[in-house]
Amino acid sequence: MTAGLVTRMREFGTTIFAEMSALAVRTGAINLGQGFPDTDGPAEVIEAAVEALRTGQNQYPPGPGIPALRAAIADHQRRWYGLDYDRDSEILVTAGATEAITAAILALCEPGDEVLCLEPYYDSYAACIALAQAVRKPVLLHAPTEEGGRFSFDPDEMRAAITPRTKVLLLNSPHNPTGFVATRAELAAIAEICVEHDLVAITDEVYEHLVFTDAAAYRDDPAVAGVQSGHIPLATFPGMRERTVQISSVGKTFSFTGWKVGWVCARPELVSAVTKVKQFMTYVNAAPLQPAVAVALNLGAGYYPEFTAGMQTRRDLLRAGLADAGLTVFRTEGTYFVTCDVSSLGVTDGLEFCRSMPEQCGVVAIPSQVFYDHGDEAKRLVRFAFCKRPEVLTEAARRLGKLGHR
Repeated sequence: MTAGLVTRMREFGTTIFAEMSALAVRTGAINLGQGFPDTDGPAEVIEAAVEALRTGQNQYPPGPGIPALRAAIADHQRRWYGLDYDRDSEILVTAGATEAITAAILALCEPGDEVLCLEPYYDSYAACIALAQAVRKPVLLHAPTEEGGRFSFDPDEMRAAITPRTKVLLLNSPHNPTGFVATRAELAAIAEICVEHDLVAITDEVYEHLVFTDAAAYRDDPAVAGVQSGHIPLATFPGMRERTVQISSVGKTFSFTGWKVGWVCARPELVSAVTKVKQFMTYVNAAPLQPAVAVALNLGAGYYPEFTAGMQTRRDLLRAGLADAGLTVFRTEGTYFVTCDVSSLGVTDGLEFCRSMPEQCGVVAIPSQVFYDHGDEAKRLVRFAFCKRPEVLTEAARRLGKLGHR
């Protein structure tokens, strides 16, 4: 069994993020590869963490998470989405969203079970599925064919990928790495598929408060026009509340990616299954940070639109620089990321392009092909992160201008 696990995990070596971050340090390049902000989140949230440290909240917290945080999560879900979760039986605090996803897959999948997921996908998904001895079944998010185009998937292709062994659908929207945000119509199609085939949905919603105002989820859906968030949880669709493991975290919404505090919301039987795995992974985590995350979730409603608008401004700043450099820039509807087609510069391999770019212009990005099972689908695509200070993005745009004059 151990030998089999070693074999399954052999494909997961040093991540591209480690390679590119090391390259940024060595060359002094601006790192637009990894998705972490270069500023801290709200000061009152930091002060709440300091106060917790000073007042003795430094020992093991309760296994499901402290009551105040679970209550704040329940209130957040009710306030934003009209979803009612019981704080004592339907919410679990985890060591970030990645642990929650890993524990959910390990809890819900037997060896040989299939996990449906949109391709490309965040790199930890493949490793989590391999740890469960499950099989990943990718459904392609088709790249746009023109400037400003939107990634999309075909529900018929999703249906065609399902077999009698398919057990779980793993959905990430807003989507890393493409910036795709599922519309109500697209989510309705996914919900219908889940109900029809009796699938459990695991939804990674860490970018839930980073949906931009020009996303199709806003433009095409009068039901969300004028509201503060264009994100629509899959759990809100008929038949999905009882079959969805909803996952999010503090990192992206509040710019505390290093805190690694996440949560699971689901019906009691699903939370219990995930808890049984999580308790043997980290047991508990982040005792003094949990009260601070509760403070974050209880910030006034005014925080969210200001935060999202700031990120949208950063997105537009970087997009303009990429376009001026001659890259074909696709639409980013949410998240921290812009995806570009570099073939407009005569480039045929995004990986080699990213490895050479720090020397060429002093900027680091991530080749999108590392997020695919079928890398040929994305050899021309490159992902840039814009969750940086405006002055950093302005300098990056200036440096990227060198690409058009090679």
